[in-house]
Amino acid sequence: MNILELHHLKKYFSSQKAVDDISLEIKRGSIFGLLGPNGAGKTTLLRMITGIFYPDSGSILLDGKKFDPTNDIIKIGYMPEERGLYKKMKIGEQAMYLAQLKGLSKTEAMEKIKAWFIKFEMQSWWNKKVQDLSKGMSQKLQFVTTVLHNPR
Repeated sequence: MNILELHHLKKYFSSQKAVDDISLEIKRGSIFGLLGPNGAGKTTLLRMITGIFYPDSGSILLDGKKFDPTNDIIKIGYMPEERGLYKKMKIGEQAMYLAQLKGLSKTEAMEKIKAWFIKFEMQSWWNKKVQDLSKGMSQKLQFVTTVLHNPR
């Protein structure tokens, strides 16, 4: 079964074509890469798949059903290139906040955050602010917050 299907997706910004009739199928459990030059529409495509943008035409199926951003976004983990972290917030608080936004209880979030922080040797970072992290360290934090809720 396919976890994701895109059928004839199109997206325009004014008269500029950002995504032009993309169709693909991604099988459950597979690894899929999206490569292309700058301006090819990769980010726009990902933003449509995550419900940030809506396609102008075409359809997105997740687990064989029409994608519903309101209910299906919880099934997705999305880590954009640009950092979406609050610079002045402490790392532990930020991880907790983002985990709860994804539907985890405070107890479950704390358990998972601690496990990931141990795995990536981040325990000592708990009270540091994001602004004090290197790019690599902040990417680790972003990865953890992307997968905490066990997206499909």
